[in-house]
Amino acid sequence: MKKRAPVSIHIFVTFGLLIMAFEMFAGDSDYLSSPLFWTLILIVTILLLIMNSIEDLVENENFKKLSEEEKQLFLKDKSTVYFEKLWNSAFKKQSQSEEKDILIDHGFDGITELDNALPRWWIGLFYFGIIFCAVYMTAFAFTDYAHPDAELNEETKIQLASINEYEKNTPAIDLQTAKYNADYITEGEQLFKANCVSCHSEGGKGGIGPNLTDKYWINIKEKTVFRNVFWMLENGSPNNPAMRPFIKEGTITGKNAEKIAAYIHHINQEKAPISEALGGAAPQGEPAKWEQISSAE
Repeated sequence: MKKRAPVSIHIFVTFGLLIMAFEMFAGDSDYLSSPLFWTLILIVTILLLIMNSIEDLVENENFKKLSEEEKQLFLKDKSTVYFEKLWNSAFKKQSQSEEKDILIDHGFDGITELDNALPRWWIGLFYFGIIFCAVYMTAFAFTDYAHPDAELNEETKIQLASINEYEKNTPAIDLQTAKYNADYITEGEQLFKANCVSCHSEGGKGGIGPNLTDKYWINIKEKTVFRNVFWMLENGSPNNPAMRPFIKEGTITGKNAEKIAAYIHHINQEKAPISEALGGAAPQGEPAKWEQISSAE
């Protein structure tokens, strides 16, 4: 009689295949909390139990047709734990009499070999690999599953949504709460290039707008370069309408203004100024006596 795996093994394997399929084809949805998913699991479980009951009936009928010796062997085999059977099938050694039945003699070269059946666990893994490969390739071809670009886009959306949520619940940065941070210089440089280079040129050397690296300033509203720049980005220049109030217009946020101000502080206070001889714009305004950034800035 054909040896059968326990129904629990069938249920476990079926559950695994269902979860694998849902993960590939519906991974973006929260299918584990969906009533439809658990209804499907319940239906599949019931069907497997029904099939197992039918197999039990067939097995009982076939058992009646066995001889007494065959019945004893069958009952002994059935009383053995399933995983013990798998282990035995993988590592069982045949007796010499058993080997005669599975011995293959090449004849022409004098070599003989045993025609052992493959272990059932090996065959199971082999077929599982085939099924997994087919499902995986189908999911890869017709869905976004396992596509690096799609996964990156999804992660980016989640991160941007998280950032927006954080900024929504975080008080906006203004002149009173803005603080200098040297870690913002690199990002501030990129924001400067996106918003300020058209007037102040690369590196803040000046062009249409004044040179931001020297000590001469047209508008001196605060005591430090950092705060003065933030004030300008928030309110614009009273002397030049081209210098707009970027923050009030909504062009940039207070957080971005904080980064731009950190970058301009860096090129004005921590780097050598770009003079006219070096290609910078001519000084405009009056000399400013800036205070140093305090630890609480």
